[in-house]
Amino acid sequence: MPNPQLISAITLGMEDLARSRAFYVEGFGWTPVFENEEIVFYQMNGLMLGTWLKTSLANDAKRGDLSGLSAFTLAHNVADENSVQQTVERLVHAGGKLLRAPDVPPPGGLRGYVADPDDHIWEIAFNPAWTIDESGWVHFGV
Repeated sequence: MPNPQLISAITLGMEDLARSRAFYVEGFGWTPVFENEEIVFYQMNGLMLGTWLKTSLANDAKRGDLSGLSAFTLAHNVADENSVQQTVERLVHAGGKLLRAPDVPPPGGLRGYVADPDDHIWEIAFNPAWTIDESGWVHFGV
């Protein structure tokens, strides 16, 4: 039997957990569901996002360091174009770095890019071809 198509958790390595927490709590407005001196968990729609001290994450994964790992981008979709600019501004104010000011991508909508304090890249996007239901679940297609 094949495995279901799901992701249970995404864990990001952080240099400074307090600085990271400020970015996610003040910038996105998210509320932690668990936190200690090594990790902060945020309940997302269907998965957990963990922000973990890099040294603790490296120890847990039995890696000497976390450099040289594959690059990736996380995305946070919003319900309308105005929310893209507002979210980007809040994230920058909360310690993020503006990488790309909101603009219109080829398929339409609006997107901008912000790096969190540990250089994890977030795309903040409105995609008119995707819907977001009342629970925050993103659905491909209208």
